[in-house]
Formats: sequence, C-alpha cells, structure tokens
Amino acid sequence: MERKYFGTDGVRGLANTFPMTAEMALRLGAAAGRYFRKDKKSHRVVIGKDTRRSSYMIEAALTAGFASTGMEVFLLGPVPTPAVGMLARSMRADVGVMISASHNPYHDNGIKFFGPDGYKLSNAAELEIEALVDGDIALAAPENIGRVQRIDDGLGRYMEFAKTAFPRHRLLDGMKVVIDCANGAAYKAAPTVLWELGAEVIPIGVTPDGFNINLGCGSTSTEAASKAVITHKADVGICLDGDADRVMILDENGVVADGDQIMGLIASRWCDQGSLAHDTLVATVMSNMGLEKYLGRRGITLLRTDVGDRHVVQAMREGGFNLGGEQSGHIVMSNYVTTGDGLIAGLQFLNAMIETNKPASALAHVFDPYPQLLENIRYTDKDPLQAASVKAAIADGEAALQANGRLLIRKSGTEPLVRVMGECEDATLLRRVVGDITAAVKAAA
Repeated sequence: MERKYFGTDGVRGLANTFPMTAEMALRLGAAAGRYFRKDKKSHRVVIGKDTRRSSYMIEAALTAGFASTGMEVFLLGPVPTPAVGMLARSMRADVGVMISASHNPYHDNGIKFFGPDGYKLSNAAELEIEALVDGDIALAAPENIGRVQRIDDGLGRYMEFAKTAFPRHRLLDGMKVVIDCANGAAYKAAPTVLWELGAEVIPIGVTPDGFNINLGCGSTSTEAASKAVITHKADVGICLDGDADRVMILDENGVVADGDQIMGLIASRWCDQGSLAHDTLVATVMSNMGLEKYLGRRGITLLRTDVGDRHVVQAMREGGFNLGGEQSGHIVMSNYVTTGDGLIAGLQFLNAMIETNKPASALAHVFDPYPQLLENIRYTDKDPLQAASVKAAIADGEAALQANGRLLIRKSGTEPLVRVMGECEDATLLRRVVGDITAAVKAAA
C-alpha cells in the first residue's frame, strides 16, 4: 500500500504548508497517540526538535495531539536526532518524535517517529498511523488528558551517553578540533562533549536564530569549517548537519572526507579488531564503487540497500550487522546507537587518530573514489521519469557505460527532486552521459 504522508524519513514539507502545518501535526500527534495508547495504562512520548523557528510551532501542535489522547508528553527541547532514539528507549517511552528536516534549509521541516526500541517506525506502523490520521480519532476523557512536562536533563543524558563511545580513560589532550554544528540541534552538545574529553575546541555554527540552520555551514556546506581548520591550524574538523545524524570529516588541510571514506576507515579498523559483525558493511546504492573495491581487497563484504538510512538499518537488523551508513554521512553503529549519529562517528575518527598516531589526512582518504557525478533537478507536479525522452536518454547512457560504470536515477523521498547519479572510470564519458540525462529530465520537468 502506498503511503500518503510518510516519505523515506518521516513526514516532511515546507513549513506552514500541508503536510507541515500545525493542524496536520496535531492530527499526527493524536493519531500516533491513539496508535500507541491501546489500553488505559500510562503511556509516554518524548519529543525533541532542532532549532528551526517552525519547530516550536510543530512541537506545540504535536504536544496537544498526544496529550489529547492521554499520552504523557516529555519535551526535550533542541537535541540531536540520535538523542531521541536513545532517550525513547532509556526513558521507557512508547514513542519518540524528532522535529527536523535534517540537512534541509530552515523553511522545510519534518516529523520522525521512533518506537520504544529506539528504532524508526516500520512501514506497517506508519501506515496504521496514516489510517488513523484520516479517520475519527478517539480522544481521552477529560480526566485522562495527558500531562506535559519539560525534561531538563535529556541533553545531558545524551552527552554522557555519547562519551561512552570513546574509550574510557582516553582523552583528546593536545588535539585541536573544529566542530561545525550547522546552527542546529547539536550546537550545545557537540562542543561540550569534545571539550569535556580534553580537546581544544573551535566551534562554529553554534548561534542558531531559527533561520540559519544549515545556512553556509554544516555537513552540506563545509567551506566555513575548512577555512577554520586552516586558519586555526586544527588537527581535524567535524561537520554535522542540522539534526546531527550526519557527519563529514575534514583533515588538517581542510579536505573533506565523506561518509564512504569514514565507513571505509571504521569498517577496516573493526575488521582488523575482529569486531565487524560478519565482516560486512551495509551501505546504499549511492556508495562509491571505489569503496566496494577497497573493502573487497580487505576481505570485507559491501551489502547495498536502497537509498535511506531506514533501509540500511533494516538490513543491519535482519542480517545481524553492526556497521552501516550512507555516502551523505549517516553512520550507523548499532553497538552504540539505533540511527545515524554524527558526533559518535566523529569520536570514532578521533580515536583512530590517537590509536594510530597518524594525522587526519592519513586516515580520512582510505580509497581512491571512482569519478562520480550527482545532479539534482527540481520538478513540479509532473513526474519527468515517465517521459519517453527521459527513458530513452537513460537507456542510451546505460549502453554507453556498460560494465565500466553505473547509473542511478531516482526521485528523492524528501524533496521534489530527481537525482541523477553516474559513476565511471572514464570521467569524460561520465560527464557526457550524466549531462544528456540531466538535460532530458530538465526538458520534461
């Protein structure tokens, strides 16, 4: 059954425009509350958010919806997405909610749901909640309306938890770290954790105003952090996105290492230590072929999934794997967390620097990537991928690449975009093929 409201990562859209309206958030909260509160016992929800102006509006509406069905509501305030998954489990909540559009600009927002186990909800659960949204939601009697309270120590709990991912009794003394928090949810947590572990911290992207989240900073815009690394002669830079579930690493020269490079490093280290479950890394179809070749030489299997950390986590759980992620910087380490965690992934990298006594540049680029091009084309109501001209351009491109590369053309699950990705050892051929397909999609959009 096709989902109406939920995409690949919760419900998303332009703030104050359907489905990201206060009215819809209220109905989602009430529907989720009714779904999880199936008896008269006390049930609870924890709600976190990022720093967007609209997150406060949506928080209030969700809170009203949950309370109206009798759920006890615990408000965490601005916290990273992984904190919500962790706290939902540790606080014995029935559901956790994160209000965020992740790496998107301030004018977008989203609502992500986590189950009591800390994992994002299944497709089946989301379908049931959608059915409730569209129906008549039974409200609680006046005496059973849920209480609402703010939790002041939620962020502190997460920070202490994050530090457990770093070896006990090991410190970052003498290490200078630039941390870019994207003016987002980790603007307090990440610099504090690094400082408490002993690092000299140069924080940027830590002055949120409701509108500057991901604006010229963070994992999708690393130029400011790169400049800071060079200016301050830092050892390494860590760039998070707006809800801190993604990370990019900068070496001491300001050069960026994406999620593929970080996963390659962690996978090889864990494999050498005998702690990589089934000698397998789970990644998506977007991960570079160079990563696959590198892992193969190390005796590590790369298991590919559809795009989206939901699919990565599902494959990890089904196969008993403990490491997965995406090129975009989602790094999921199930020994620690149930979803991507940029801060904990960054700590893994810092630990590797200390243990090997090597500079970031020697660790952040473990394989030579195949030339890869990604073009995003925005469309309106019409699906350009159904056009005959686009289908013909894709067929011609696949024939041209043959076994020397690959194409991945798909619609985004979170934005009205067609993503055209190509990979090939021959960079000139790659540019021509991707250019032809992109032109065809633009003409049909």
